[in-house]
Amino acid sequence: MTAISAYIMGENMTPRNGPTHPRRRLGAALAATVLVIAGLGSPGLAVADSAPPAGTPATASADVLPTWQINGVVWAQMLVGNTVYVTGSFTKARPPGVGSGGAGEVNAGNIFAYNVTTGNRVTSFSHSLNAQGRAITASPDGSRIYVGGDFTTVDGYARSHVAAFDTATGALNGAFRPSVNGQVRALAASTSATNNIVYIGGSYSSVNGLARKNLSAVTSAGSLLGWAPKAETGDNGTVWTMVMAPDRSRVIVGGSFTTLNGQAAHGMGSLRATDGAVLPWAANQRIRDGGDKSAITTLRTDGQQIYGGGYAYGTGNFEGTFAANPLTGAITTVNDCHGDTYDVFPIGPVMYSVGHAHDCRAVRSFPDTSPRVRWQRALAQTIAPKSTNIGPDSYGWNYNGLPASAILHWFPDMPSGSYTGQYQAGWTITGNGTYVVIGGEFPKVNGVAQQGLIRLAVTGTAPNKRGPIYDTKPARPVPETTATSPSQGQVKVTFGTAWDYDNELLTYQLYRDSGSAPVSTTKIKTNFWTVPSASLVDTGLASGSSHAYQVKIIDPSGNSRWSPKSSPVTVR
Repeated sequence: MTAISAYIMGENMTPRNGPTHPRRRLGAALAATVLVIAGLGSPGLAVADSAPPAGTPATASADVLPTWQINGVVWAQMLVGNTVYVTGSFTKARPPGVGSGGAGEVNAGNIFAYNVTTGNRVTSFSHSLNAQGRAITASPDGSRIYVGGDFTTVDGYARSHVAAFDTATGALNGAFRPSVNGQVRALAASTSATNNIVYIGGSYSSVNGLARKNLSAVTSAGSLLGWAPKAETGDNGTVWTMVMAPDRSRVIVGGSFTTLNGQAAHGMGSLRATDGAVLPWAANQRIRDGGDKSAITTLRTDGQQIYGGGYAYGTGNFEGTFAANPLTGAITTVNDCHGDTYDVFPIGPVMYSVGHAHDCRAVRSFPDTSPRVRWQRALAQTIAPKSTNIGPDSYGWNYNGLPASAILHWFPDMPSGSYTGQYQAGWTITGNGTYVVIGGEFPKVNGVAQQGLIRLAVTGTAPNKRGPIYDTKPARPVPETTATSPSQGQVKVTFGTAWDYDNELLTYQLYRDSGSAPVSTTKIKTNFWTVPSASLVDTGLASGSSHAYQVKIIDPSGNSRWSPKSSPVTVR
């Protein structure tokens, strides 16, 4: 239950702390050798990764591909064809591997585009917003992108908080010029029998001089339509996010509002696309994130379901991700995982998200740390439910028994940035069948400098060079490898296991006296919160002989690391 970082809205809330610690039992069998794993507790839900067992969805690799960078924060992004359009608050862009102010840096006034397959800047798209962009979407045919935010000019031309660009040429569209008198934070585009329609959400009171309360619709030519539902609450009722239902019959909206057209909505609801009438939305009867300290932050669709996420800080009752029926709002999965979720995006059978999760025990995954030193800022989960929630949770929220996804083994390391003063990492995530792209304010990923933008790819496209590591948070020293001889002709070798950003099942090979071949091999499942010690027993040794041992740890892509070498031991 930590504070959403709403830099645009001027909120300045501090994170809230809280405790915890379950463990997961792991096991593996050896043929001629004995394996013992120590320090484990109750079993957990099995997870998969970039090289999963058959029948389990694979994630992207955790490898970060070379990508252009920005010098501030990316709030929103849209992938059209092979082009990723990004908007936010930044003034410069630069090539991968280049520090701020370095060679090749160019001006980029709060909007930028790069090629998803190469990571290179799209030079034909070069524009400047005079204030930050906050939202971005594409027309149904992909011929335009629409951008909203705080800006009032684009390239010096008047554009009141919303603008359109033609994707074929990269040019600012000259005809689309609606005038919104406040921040645009959410956009959705659709097609009707007579018009292309752009739905606009945010924090404002008029469009083209006519009263509108945070929600409106205009034609692709910028003419105001009669669609005029009202999103309200005591502190204004900002609309943060919106998405068209797959059949385009309704607009699903989310934010900090508590009512839609005067009806209780608790942060999200369904509006008829033609006249703005409020339609039933069952999810807001169970998930209630609205008001000045909670909100539904993101809504997406894969053409089958609506996916979302939220935050709560004092008010509200949900943090995590969920999926719902697009026509009724009936919840199909709900993942009670503490820590704000800022964006979610479904790709095939996997739902990716960014935020700062820190306690997912309620969905049978990682625990909190005490003191809190770890936030997982990017997650992957199954779309299909795999278990149920455990409740009530440590905040008293109770989703007990409701279907839950499985958190998959995909844990790229994204430290927080300082640009917004909110100390977050990723704010937006999107992708396609090959790439996952993240935007935000992070200064590096997996220990490598890369500011604000990253690409990750599926195993067949990625270099797959992330290997096993010992590092965890809280930090632990590199575990020693010790060898003892408990009985005649035997040596017991005890070593610390490692873990991997995108592979759960690692291979452990035991080598005696720097030999060329292992004397035994086994596989062990680990993750950042479960890194037990393990022991292998080497048998058939000559009494009085002396031996030293080392363990080679290998992931499914062949990346490896060696354990420390043991001191020599004399066999009994």
